[in-house]
Amino acid sequence: MTKIPRIAIVDPNTLAVLGLTGLLESVMPMLQVDSFGSFAELEANHPEQYYHYFVDVRIVLANMAFFQQMRHKTIVLSSSAADDMAVLSSFHTICTNQPPKQLLRSLLMLEQHAHAKGRNLPPVVPTEANVSTPLSTREIEVMSLVVKGYINKEIADRLSLSLPTIITHRKNLMNKLGVHSVSALTIYAVMHGYVGVDEI
Repeated sequence: MTKIPRIAIVDPNTLAVLGLTGLLESVMPMLQVDSFGSFAELEANHPEQYYHYFVDVRIVLANMAFFQQMRHKTIVLSSSAADDMAVLSSFHTICTNQPPKQLLRSLLMLEQHAHAKGRNLPPVVPTEANVSTPLSTREIEVMSLVVKGYINKEIADRLSLSLPTIITHRKNLMNKLGVHSVSALTIYAVMHGYVGVDEI
C-alpha cells in the first residue's frame, strides 16, 4: 500500500499556518499536511518523513544547517520578496503577502518547476474520485476554460453550447474529480497538463 505523502508547515504565525494548510488541503487532498509552531516541534516529529517543508523565513535562518541540507525539500515562506535573498538564493521561496489567486499561481509554478509538470510528484493513494470514469473531451474543454477564468456564459458562447449544458458539464467534472472549488480544479488541470500556469 502506498503511503500518503506528508508536507510540514513550520511557522509560529497560527493564522498563516491555518491559511496555507487550508489552501494546500483544498487543492491537494491527496496530501497530509502537518503544522508546527517551531523548529523544535518539527525536529521532535521525525522530520525525515516529510516530502516538503514550508517554513517561515526566520526559522530557516535560525536553523540554516538543517534546512541547507534539506534545501531540495524546503520552500521558504517570506512576507517580502526582499527577505534575506542573498542567504536564501539556493532555496525555493514563496512570498505569502499576495492575493490568494497569485499565491495559488506561485504554488503551481513552483510545482511545475520542481516536479517536471507533475511527473516527479510523490506517489499518492488512489481515491474513489481519481479512479472513477475519466473526463470526456467536452468536460476537459470546459475545465480548461473554467481554470483560465472564463465564466459559464462565456464558455457556452465559445463552445456554442447552452448555458445549462455548460453548468451540467462543470458539475459532472467536479463530481468525477471529487473537487469542490475552482482552486482545486486549477491544481488538477495544471498538474495533469491540461493548462499551463501561464494560462491561469
